[in-house]
Amino acid sequence: MRTVGQPVILAVDDDEILLGAIERELHDRYARHYRVTCVRSTAEARARLAECASSGVEVALVLAGRSGPSTSEFLAEVWNTHPRAKRALAVGFGDWGRKAVGAEIFEGVADGRFDHYVLRPGESPDELFHQTISSMLLEWWEGSRVAPNTVYIVGESWAGRAHELREALKQCAVVHHFCLADSDEGRAVVASAPRGARLPLVMFPNGMVLENPSNAEVARAAGGAVNPERVDFDVVIVGGGPAGLSAAVYGASEGFRTLVVDKGGIGGQATSSSLIRNYLGFPRGISGRQLAQSAYNQAWVFGAEFVFMQPVTGLGRDGEQLVVTLPESGLVRCSAVILATGARYRRLDVAPLEALIGAGVFYGGPTSEASAFAGRDVFVVGGANSAGQAALHLARFARSVTLVIRTDSLRAGMSEYLARQIEMTDNVGARLGCQVVGGGGAGRLEHLVLRDVRTQAETTVAAHALFLLIGAQPNTDWLPPEVERDDQGFILTGPDVSQRRAWALDRSRFPLESSMPGVFAAGDVRHGAVKRVASAVGEGSIAIQLLHHLFAAEGRQPRGRPREHPGTPA
Repeated sequence: MRTVGQPVILAVDDDEILLGAIERELHDRYARHYRVTCVRSTAEARARLAECASSGVEVALVLAGRSGPSTSEFLAEVWNTHPRAKRALAVGFGDWGRKAVGAEIFEGVADGRFDHYVLRPGESPDELFHQTISSMLLEWWEGSRVAPNTVYIVGESWAGRAHELREALKQCAVVHHFCLADSDEGRAVVASAPRGARLPLVMFPNGMVLENPSNAEVARAAGGAVNPERVDFDVVIVGGGPAGLSAAVYGASEGFRTLVVDKGGIGGQATSSSLIRNYLGFPRGISGRQLAQSAYNQAWVFGAEFVFMQPVTGLGRDGEQLVVTLPESGLVRCSAVILATGARYRRLDVAPLEALIGAGVFYGGPTSEASAFAGRDVFVVGGANSAGQAALHLARFARSVTLVIRTDSLRAGMSEYLARQIEMTDNVGARLGCQVVGGGGAGRLEHLVLRDVRTQAETTVAAHALFLLIGAQPNTDWLPPEVERDDQGFILTGPDVSQRRAWALDRSRFPLESSMPGVFAAGDVRHGAVKRVASAVGEGSIAIQLLHHLFAAEGRQPRGRPREHPGTPA
């Protein structure tokens, strides 16, 4: 339905004084761009929501004061008419810290009845209140329309080079929007490009338009370096996921001359997570893209250098130094290397579906494609947290979401809170003990073939999209034989390295150090690593502490920017 007028912020609270405080803050800060509506009862709020739905007015945010189970039930109903609206439970200061209230918030979010919570405002202006409201409105913008500073990609079809460019920008955690060349949006971008420009086109927020660009050109235009500014570093970090970014932040901030190289961009598999709810310090959750972008900004300010869209093709030793080979930059020398290359999703290896990658079939989570499947039937293959998060994100848009899992239990590889939320979400189901073995469509995905693992019976189902998050393979094929790996390719470190491996140094091997002296591994690429973002971040920081010990043992001093504040970093 075509939308009209300003989007609505709706607040409901049966306490007139508390509602007045909410209304005051909302009007003062948001009335210029939103229609602020405040009512005293859920019955009146339901009527306003129905009016907005029938007239095509979008609802951006609904706040409901906590007043018993009926509040959660009301917030759960909001998505019936406004599936993109953000929903928050408003909690009073006196309730803050109470165990029962915490349990109510946890269960409400886990069961999908609402998205967030917010403290009712106090003395005006209540900037803490506005911080929460603004973050929810930003989430709504990103999920329902093209957000500010968005990169546009215009192509003749969803597949081919246009899909590759979307993947490149997604790996760089860059907000982007795809449109077909024959759409109104597409024609507007084409009109701004030079006459006869070749598709696909990429238009950046500053008006720059690139025609059929290479990944290196995209990386430069998006602000990522392709070649390092120097060729001698204290440490080269291979991989820009959570472990690599953590190592970059701590390494650069503690005086190491630091270079991060990634064949894509920043964030790794974390960027496929639409909402990470159990990461320390973010009680309302944070998207993988936001986390990666913030970490990149932090490392950059501390002085770390980055090279995007370039794989590392070689690792060796020249005397006392390690040598890293980059295809466009040549040889880079360093005293230590941290391998944080993570893991990639396993391929499905079903030829008809591989041919539809970008045209309904996607590896990774639906960070940018979800809104394109509003009112459609989509499938997610995988049983880990990333698959569960992808399913819940898609449920905001799709008519139905089906998880396809080989095991017989939703909880075999998924956190309890995610499994509960999936079970409580009406339009999310699961096909357990099942796998995708076929599918296809005329230029775009139209159907899938599912096989029961136990009986081998096959079923054909209609499908508009398939998102594949089916396990991980470490990105270690390029490593030299000096770096020992297990039978699956994960890097062995510390005591896990085979005793038969020669170790000529007087010192002992450090805990995260590989069989190659001075080469460390952190995050998902390491044998025995816990596959969680927080664990990867922790290992990245530990690797830097071990780097201090390595330099001390070898009598070296970091050559980078000195630490601004003495003492042990947080």
